[in-house]
Amino acid sequence: MRHFGKALAAAAVLAATCGGAYAQQTVTLKMQATWPASLTLYENFIFFAERVSKLSNGTLKVDAMPAGQVVPAFEVLDATHKKVIDGAHSWSGYWVGKNKTAILMTGGPGGTFGMDMIDAFGWMQHGGGIELAQEFFQKELKLNIVWLPILPSGPQAFGWFKRPIKNLADFKGMKCRQTGMAAEVYQRMGMTTVNMPGGEIIPAAQRGVIDCAEWVGGVEDLRLGFHNVWKYHYTPGMHENVTIGEVVFNMDVWKGLSPTHQEIIKSAANESFLVWWAKWQRQNADAIKELQEKHGVRILRTPPDILYEFLKTWDTIAAEESKKNPFFKKVLDSQRAYASLVVPAKRFMFPPYSFAANYYWPEGGAKGGVARADAKK
Repeated sequence: MRHFGKALAAAAVLAATCGGAYAQQTVTLKMQATWPASLTLYENFIFFAERVSKLSNGTLKVDAMPAGQVVPAFEVLDATHKKVIDGAHSWSGYWVGKNKTAILMTGGPGGTFGMDMIDAFGWMQHGGGIELAQEFFQKELKLNIVWLPILPSGPQAFGWFKRPIKNLADFKGMKCRQTGMAAEVYQRMGMTTVNMPGGEIIPAAQRGVIDCAEWVGGVEDLRLGFHNVWKYHYTPGMHENVTIGEVVFNMDVWKGLSPTHQEIIKSAANESFLVWWAKWQRQNADAIKELQEKHGVRILRTPPDILYEFLKTWDTIAAEESKKNPFFKKVLDSQRAYASLVVPAKRFMFPPYSFAANYYWPEGGAKGGVARADAKK
């Protein structure tokens, strides 16, 4: 018994020693984004890397590389699967060529059954969305990856045009940069679409290869330089009313991390989603002001018939895809079920955003309630 006690004590000392040695070991993950370093989408990646380092007390680091550093932008998913890189910061809509279900992992085009960004994030966190994403990438696509949501980049603007548009008929035949399944919807609506990475859009516009383009809106579009080519910017859009980017990890790399490091990554991804999103909304407001006042951009409302037609066309395409793609239907039904609960409840409990906004900041230059009250003093 005495020997057994000594053995236990020795084992405890060894475990403590090994544990202490492990705690001091620094793990560095080599990861690449789909975005160039100049964009705020990449800043979300940087924010994530900084939070991972701080939360882990420097024991886990992310080498956050911009697009093209190791592989081309649209090859980061396969590169992560093959362990060419340890992980990637991207957007599932780029993978619809593998399986159209991928677009639903962004929240999906169309109205997302009425859900806004926080509702869609709720579906991912509390409605089985993250679990469905793991099943999709690991079992349906047979990819050796772990998937997490991280990047809220919506609602997005309808896009930039070389000339004004007044209705659905105006953009038929125009050649536009679109991506994901939104491109398929717009094609069905009469638009000619081409897909290209963000960094290629402005050169294509300058050469006259395209007549219009969608990227994100606000500060992203300002940084990309759309205002140097076109002056007609329309918002909102229904193609990415809710759109969420991803951070993915090679499965073997993920399993090699300690449970603590795994939880740190999850927490940092959630923090990146919420804290960065709040900052991004302010950046968008500043960008809209600059686009109008400094660059002479006309920011206009998207004609309603275009938005309604997009929703109807997307619903038709989604129904068609559901008939031939069981997993697409499984994810779409999950979103619908979650939305059927939260959307009507939120509509009932939440005032329309425009209600108080129009009181304080009415559109069209009219004085709001506060302005009127101040004027009487």
